[in-house]
Parts: sequence; C-alpha cells; structure tokens
Amino acid sequence: MTPPLKVARRPAPHDSAEKHVAGAALYIDDVREPAGTLHVVPGYAKAARGTILSVDLAAVRAAPGVVAVLTKDDVPGLNDVSPAHSHDEPVLADGVIRFHGQPVFAVVAETREAARRAARLGVIEVAEETPIVTIDEALASGRDDVLPPYQFVRGDVDADLAAAPEVVAGSIRIGGQEHFYLEGQVALATPGEGGEITVLTSTQHPTEVQQLVAQVLGLPAAYVVAEVRRMGGGFGGKESQATQWAALAALAAHVTGRPAKLRLDRDDDMMMTGKRHDFRIDWRAAVDANGRLTAIAMDQYARCGHSRDLSLGICDRAMFHADNAYFLPVVRIASRRLRTDTVSNTAFRGFGGPQGVVGVERVMDAIAIATGRDPLDVRLSNLYGDGRDVTPYGQTVEHNILPELIAELEASSDYRARVRDIDAFNAESPILKKGIALTPVKFGISFTLIHLNQAGALVHVYLDGSIHLNHGGTEMGQGLFVKVAQVVAEVFGVALDQVRVTATTTAKVPNTAPTAASSGTDLNGMAAKIAAETIRSRLAAFAAETWGGTPEAVRFEDGHVVAGNERVRFGDLARLANLARVSLSSSGFYATPKIHWDRANATGRPFLYFAYGAACSEVTIDTLTGEMRVDRVDVLHDCGASLNPAIDIGQIEGGFVQGMGWLTAEELVFDKAGRLRTHAPSTYKIPTATDVPADFRVALYEGGGNPEDTIFKSKAVGEPPLMLPVSVFSAITRALASLKPGVVPPLDAPATPEAIRRAVLALTG
Repeated sequence: MTPPLKVARRPAPHDSAEKHVAGAALYIDDVREPAGTLHVVPGYAKAARGTILSVDLAAVRAAPGVVAVLTKDDVPGLNDVSPAHSHDEPVLADGVIRFHGQPVFAVVAETREAARRAARLGVIEVAEETPIVTIDEALASGRDDVLPPYQFVRGDVDADLAAAPEVVAGSIRIGGQEHFYLEGQVALATPGEGGEITVLTSTQHPTEVQQLVAQVLGLPAAYVVAEVRRMGGGFGGKESQATQWAALAALAAHVTGRPAKLRLDRDDDMMMTGKRHDFRIDWRAAVDANGRLTAIAMDQYARCGHSRDLSLGICDRAMFHADNAYFLPVVRIASRRLRTDTVSNTAFRGFGGPQGVVGVERVMDAIAIATGRDPLDVRLSNLYGDGRDVTPYGQTVEHNILPELIAELEASSDYRARVRDIDAFNAESPILKKGIALTPVKFGISFTLIHLNQAGALVHVYLDGSIHLNHGGTEMGQGLFVKVAQVVAEVFGVALDQVRVTATTTAKVPNTAPTAASSGTDLNGMAAKIAAETIRSRLAAFAAETWGGTPEAVRFEDGHVVAGNERVRFGDLARLANLARVSLSSSGFYATPKIHWDRANATGRPFLYFAYGAACSEVTIDTLTGEMRVDRVDVLHDCGASLNPAIDIGQIEGGFVQGMGWLTAEELVFDKAGRLRTHAPSTYKIPTATDVPADFRVALYEGGGNPEDTIFKSKAVGEPPLMLPVSVFSAITRALASLKPGVVPPLDAPATPEAIRRAVLALTG
C-alpha cells in the first residue's frame, strides 16, 4: 500500500505570501537599478490607420535628458516580435499605422519623466484612412481575415435543421476583457560583454522573450538571458505581449551600452496591449420533444485586431469548447478570425474557451425558455454520457464525472427549492426580479499546439541537505512555485522550507513552453519530480551500498533517510554521497503523453484529460435601473487529488470573480476613430472586494483523483474556474425571462446595468 503523502496534497501558503503582505516581494520596478540606467518610453501617432508620410523627431532629440531616439532604422536584426513568426508585429512601426497607440519611436532618456515629456514632442504626419473597428464592420468590409476560416463538421447539419420540427435560433455578442494585471508591462535590460544581454522581464514566456530579443538584436539566442522572478499578475496578457517591451529595453541597452528600463504607464499599457477577443456567435439548433439537441450550427466571429498574434490557438480553443459539457450529435462549428484596425487581441485566461462556453450555454437557456423547461433539466438531458461521448473534434470524453458532480451540487445548493421560492418572489415583485442558474464546465487540459506540451527542471541538492529548484514555469501569483516545491519536498521526504525555488531563467532551463493553458503545474511539476527522483535514486543506491538492503527499500521520510538499520539526516547523507563522488544534481524533462491533433482533418486527442466543475448562482436585478446583485454562489470544482487545497480554492475564488467581472461589468469601448476610450481605471470597471458575493461557498469535489497519470493525480485549476460564473450570466437571463415568459431576453455580455436595462425595455416595450 502506498503511504500517504506528507507535503503534497496539503494546504500550504503561497511561497511569497508574507513578502506580498509586507511589501517585500521584489518585482522588476523594485529591483535596484544599476548605475547609469536609462529609461525608455514609446511614442505614437494619433491616427489608428494610415500610411506614415513623415516623422519629425528633432524636438524629441533636443529635449532635456534625451540620450537616444530609436526608430525602425535602429533595429540591427529583424523588426518583428510576432509570436507566430508571421512578420506582422513590428517592434516599431514600419511605414504604416495599424492601430491607435502603435509605437513609432522610443525615447531613451536619463529619467523616466524626461522620456515621457520628450515622447510627446514627436510630429508624425499620417495619410489617415477610416479604420475598421468592430466585428460587423470587418464582416462588411470584404477584407482578408487575419487567418483562414476553420470548422468542425459532423453529419449533414443543414439537412437536419431543415427537417427538424422545432428549431431555436439566436445570436449573442460577447465582449472582450482587459487583463488589468496589478504589475504593468515592464523590462530591465543590462548589457554584458561581447554583446551579451540580460533582460529582467515580466513575462509568462521567457523562452519567447529570449528568442525574439535575439532576433531583434541580430544575436544568437545564447547571447540573451531572460529572467523572471515573479509577475504581479499575467492572465495571458504577458504570454506574447511582454516581448515588445523587453525588445525595446534590450534595443536601448544595445544601442547605448547602458542598462535600460521600460515601464508602461497604465493608460499606455491598456492602449498598446491586446485584450480578450470579443465574439459574435450566431446559432441555429434543432431539438426533440425532450429538449435534447439533435443538430446545431454555430458561427463564431472573433475580432482579432490587426495581426495574427495567438489568434489561431485562441479561436481554435473557442471551437474546442463550443460543446462545453454537451453532446452535439450533428454539428457544424465554423470560425472566422476577423482583421480590424485595433490592437491585436491576445491570450486571456481560458484562451478562447470561455467564449465558446458562453455561446453554448446561451443555447441551453434559449431552449429552456422556448420550451418552458427548467434550464438545469435541459442541461442534464444534453450532457455527455454513455454512447454520447465523442466531441465534435473526435476525442472521446473519458472519466466524465459531471453527472455525479452536478447531482451533488444540485442537492447541496438546494437548487429545486430555491427555484420554487424565486418563482414565487417574482410573481409578487414587480420591480426586483430574481434568477438562478446551475451551469457546468468541462475544460480540456493541454496546449492544442502539441509541441508546447513539454517542460524542463533543474534540481541541486547541497551538502547541508538544502535543495535548489529551478524550472521553466513562471510565478504570477497563482501558486505554481509552492506547488512544484511541494512535489520536490515530497520526493526527498523533507520539509517544504528545505526547498528553495529560484527565478525562472533561460540560462538554467532552456526552450520551455509558456506558463499558460492551465498546464504550469502539470508540466513543471512532473519535470521537477523526474529530476528529483533521479537524484533520489542515486542517493538510495549509495545508502543501500553503504548500510545494506536494496535501493528500493530505502525510505526518505521526515527529513531523514532509512537504509538497513541506519537512520541518518538527509543532509548527512548528501554530504557522505558527495564524498563518495555521487552526483547531487539533475535536470528533468517531461512531455505530455497520449495527445495528438490532426488540424487539417479536425480530429484527434488534443487534451490529456478534462477538468470539471459546476456553479449555482442566484442574482437579483432591478428592472428600473438595471443594477444587479449576486446573492449567493455555490461552487463544486474538480481538482483531482488537489496538490494544495488552499491554493486551489484561492484560484477558484479568484477565477470566478474575474469571470464574473468579464460577464457583468468589464466593458471595452472603442470609438469610431479606433481609439480605446476605456483606457484607465477611471473608465474601465473591474470587480472589487465589494463585488464578491457575500454568500460564497466553494468546495472541492472528492472524486478519487485524476485517472490519468498526472502529478500526484492532481488536475489543473488555473483556467476552468473562470467559466463557472457563466452561471451568473444565465441567472440574469432567467431573471429577465420572467418578465415575458417564452421570449429569450436580448442580453449580450457583459451584462452591465445599461445592458440589463436595454433588455428590460426590449421585453416590456
């Protein structure tokens, strides 16, 4: 029988929690600047689209404190930081303005204040063109999309829809979202000898920063080191978007020979960096007498912005999750990736999956409203099950625990009784209306770009028994470092505080994937475990040889090692092993097994497993003002055998509130000239502590662990919880539907007070 784990699967605080509270956790802007550090600020044109006619930077160069002014002509290598290597993301504009806020030049000055003032003095003349800003404008323009269209198809959808006795149809618009990380985009570049350069960068993808900075500077990648100790939030906004700012800082350091730092103002950060893709989803669905889908056609239109960025994977994942938890027997999911003259949209927690989930959950709500059924019953009748277990992209849904999980949450949340109470309340209340919804989540875990599913780690054991751990994952507040440290401590049988996790750096662990797709712990935890087990095997062999017994019988526990009749401190064994010339260092490498994806034929197994969850949310809306309050939330989420329940519950709570903000409050507004008007905390509303539901109940599903061979049978938790607050959006929809039974409320996301009020007026006249 396997002994119980003593460090992993236990609640442990975030490794930097005390430093965060004390203000002692160092971020890049806290690091002491090297002597002679220069400061970099980008300058941009006022236009959103057009050809650059002239650039007059004389006043910029003459401004006090200015050391250099950089343009595209100063780039010694390739003027491109496209993560897809599509050559459509210049570091500095190359003769064409593609969006409002696109950097045309960069000021390098002795102080940040001097650089900011000088950046405003540039005179850029542009032959302006009318920008295409919205999805509808892009569709009407006839211009080429950012990427070719793509689709999943099973069966003859059009024939089945034409023959169906009942067809429900609709459309929903789903807004984008600003990442609003607490720490903005920032980088500090320091030149070294022989052209070498080290970049402290706030990025989720150090390898990409290393590779693209080297490309911009015309250097081999081995000359560039990218290092990340921690980020003050990322949420996908630092997966590809951090590279441009690291490249500009590195370019300034390369040109001047002095350290250079770039930190964007919040307004510039919001204007110059990408957001979550906004979508329009049109759909037609055939249903049988029991409210079960028999055929569905869904058209997803995504506003990608001016360049490709990560839109291929994001839009594909929106398609992968257009089924959410439901079997779609005859289906066509079609996707258009639209080009607009706006900042290129990018990764955001869920990576397109949340948009796909919102689309199909609107379908479920619409079927319920049109047929007079309870929405939960419609959802239950459409769940994946025996004989109904193959996704539109050909992957069999294995180990589906949703029926049991939903049944447990339905009982614990007292859903049925509350539905009766809410119906009674609405019948008596003319102004305030309540709604409730219980919605599931099925989220695939793995990068759909298969080669990204790999990770490396480096472990050293020192003579005193302390352990140095480094891996390719980045810490952005999500608790990755402490989880991987728990894994290593468990392998060696030592206390967690004996493991020291050091800054992620390309100089120690090369060629790693971004920390994204909820895979940070799955990948890096396994790589670290492999490295630690290699060292433990050497130590076990040495201990058995020294004190007798077999290596398999050697036990590592409670900071000691037991071999034969001897029990020694782990540090003493390390010292003795070193004297015997046993290596106490090892790298580890892990590649996710089983997964494969044939994109050309739209079939395969892109995900190693699915993470599941469900949430029941109750809301109250004011039909006169459109104001909304979340009264109660019950969450039951599947983390497999949780590596750290405290961290995982925190991720679930945070993901829920962030997703709730996206669906109810956070609204991006561009004007007709292509300028982002919601470019500051004063004009863009994110959830605050007062928006957290007062009655917020979160529990982890006890399901026996992940059936797949993941790190200690855990499941990923970063992204799936963001889709749980779809229950809030569906509850608002149900509250509105009580105003006019049988009619689907015309509610788009985000369900702001204005949007709710518009829906009320549409229903009541």
